[in-house]
Amino acid sequence: MPDDPPAPPASAPAPTRPGLTLRAQVNGLVGLLTVLFVAWLLVLKLGNLRDSVKEEVVAANRVATQLLNRTAWLAASQGSPGMVGFLNGLGRIRSNEVTFTDPQGQVLYTSPPSAYKAGRDAPDWFERAIAPVPLVQAYEFPGGRLEVRSNASRAVLDAWDELLRFATVALALLVLLNALVFWLVGRAVRPFKRIEQALGELESGRFDARLPPLRGREAAAIGRAFNRMVGQLRAHIDTEKRAVLAERRLGDSRELARWLDHHIEQERRSIARELHDELGQSVTAIRSLALAVARRVQDAESRQAAQIIADESSRLYDAMHGLIPRLAPLVLDSMGLSAALQDLVERTRRAHPALQLSLQLPAELAPLAPEAALALYRAAQEGLTNALRHGAATRIELRLWQEEGAGEVHLRLRDDGRGLPAQWQERPGHHGLRWLEERVGSLGGRLSVQPAAPQGVELQVALPLGAGSAANEHKESP
Repeated sequence: MPDDPPAPPASAPAPTRPGLTLRAQVNGLVGLLTVLFVAWLLVLKLGNLRDSVKEEVVAANRVATQLLNRTAWLAASQGSPGMVGFLNGLGRIRSNEVTFTDPQGQVLYTSPPSAYKAGRDAPDWFERAIAPVPLVQAYEFPGGRLEVRSNASRAVLDAWDELLRFATVALALLVLLNALVFWLVGRAVRPFKRIEQALGELESGRFDARLPPLRGREAAAIGRAFNRMVGQLRAHIDTEKRAVLAERRLGDSRELARWLDHHIEQERRSIARELHDELGQSVTAIRSLALAVARRVQDAESRQAAQIIADESSRLYDAMHGLIPRLAPLVLDSMGLSAALQDLVERTRRAHPALQLSLQLPAELAPLAPEAALALYRAAQEGLTNALRHGAATRIELRLWQEEGAGEVHLRLRDDGRGLPAQWQERPGHHGLRWLEERVGSLGGRLSVQPAAPQGVELQVALPLGAGSAANEHKESP
């Protein structure tokens, strides 16, 4: 099968074509309205001219027919020559054509052409538009037939000339008005050019752009709004900069705290190993030598002194072994979290025989990074210390379990003590819990401290199974 044709690349959005300026739009609108108004006036003028021409022609025809009707009979009594002589003496009658024919239809007389605006006529379309229907009056005489026909050509020509004058004046006013509007609108929108420049400066990153007081109510309002916007924008930017700087400093502080905590833990392990390996052997050797001296010397006073040295060495050894787990749980490094928690519980039981302390461990626990295991151990250690020292608890439940679906390991410690005071987070102190929350949060985990029912405190820690691995890789990388 042939390969499908490649899909056409997505076309970039077409750039927006700039439209007309506000000045051009206002001037065009005013020009259009002026043209429509002038056209309406021309239509009204044309109607007035039509009525005027009709009134003039009808009146002239009525006067001419009445005149000829009364005077032509006197001339007709003299025969056709007398009628022709009368008509020649009468001459041209305005807006009328007079024709005299004999009984056989031969034209004996017709009106001479008008000398008024001779050689000029209105356009045919204009004459057809306003000229009235010709009026015809005919009179029969013994010597012939007299016909009077209205002729509106001169009146139409006058109307045409008047319309031309009106159109010329209207056109001049139209040009003058549009020129005036163009100048006034240009003067009114001149501040918008400055506003556009200020917006361009703001877009280019100049957040100190300001607009001077602008002419015009609207432009002045826009200028004040722009200056307020720039002021607020600069305030927001300064706030964001301070927030970013504070966040960066907080991140640096947290990184420094984690670095210090890591090195403190290393030093505590080193001190614990030195106490266990070096000082522990030395104290054991001192006790052995003191016991040997006590068995061999005969002097009672010397034997008592050697026994005192042996007893003090034994107490020093016990105190040192009690201090080592508090400095660093060496069993955590060698045997894992479960064994370290068991050791912690056993030592707590020996120190507080009346305490009911239970421990529940999973049958199998996934391997944890040293940072995560240490955080869980410190959480159990801090919870036990607070429950016994501040809560006066008599029963404590400690549980460690793993949630495969969520990929997390949980540790929960619940006691029946007095509990934490209300709004303890806002009070000074409780540095151990705050330090523990910071350590758990740095590993991507969650720490919650809530009141337990019916009394006491419930401390719970949830850590991802992979917590601490990335941090260890970062520390071990060169």
